[in-house]
Amino acid sequence: MKLSVQEGLLPGDSFGEKLDHAAAYGFDGIEPGGAALLDRLDEVTAALENHPVKLSTICSGYRGSLVDASKAERDQAVGDITRLLEVGGQLGAVGLICVPCFGGPKLPDLSPWRNAETLELDLVVDLLGPLAEVAQKAECLLLVEPLNRYETHLLKRLSDAVEVVERVGRPGVAIMADLFHMNIEEDDTPAAIRSAGAHIRHVHLADNQRLQPGTGVTDFRAAFEALREIGFKDYMALECGIRGDRANALQECASYLREQMG
Repeated sequence: MKLSVQEGLLPGDSFGEKLDHAAAYGFDGIEPGGAALLDRLDEVTAALENHPVKLSTICSGYRGSLVDASKAERDQAVGDITRLLEVGGQLGAVGLICVPCFGGPKLPDLSPWRNAETLELDLVVDLLGPLAEVAQKAECLLLVEPLNRYETHLLKRLSDAVEVVERVGRPGVAIMADLFHMNIEEDDTPAAIRSAGAHIRHVHLADNQRLQPGTGVTDFRAAFEALREIGFKDYMALECGIRGDRANALQECASYLREQMG
């Protein structure tokens, strides 16, 4: 297992400086957002060349939405996701993080034929099929992320994402497990990880109050043991607020996480 950190948590005026800080703090990877990545692709590519810190993943950053009543919104999301998957492959990323739906229902309730959630899940599966082929060709996974009940109504638990991934049935789509969201939604985080198994290809790390690991009550050791049992060897990226001096907090957090990894 390898540690990554979201770009926005790092100091530095350039991508290269952020990579240097990530290395100094004890991280193996960096996770930029997708929104501004295309505008500085040359800078990012040059900075990553021969650097010990690698680009672990791309965090969303596409326009539009996969679940929307507007075809224009859906088409925009598919187009942006396609391009970011291609870029992710060029940069060696494990995958692109994708949240299918934020907030409440976006499609009408057509009961008794189909309720809104059923329609939305069918739509997600249909759209992820062709994107899975793009991901497989690019060698950059499309990582479906469940959120929590306060941020989405659709995919809230790892089992929800597993159902979608298995319905798509193609190797280009996998799951990202976020320990903060899991702390809200899962009955047993290690058990949920074991159940999702090899579908998990990326992890987001934050403590129960969404600050850096080690400042709350989340049992990271138990979660990491479950990840080890399923053979997880990919990146785990910090996505959290930072309490205290940023440089010291990030160094201490990386050390704490490595201790919990054993």
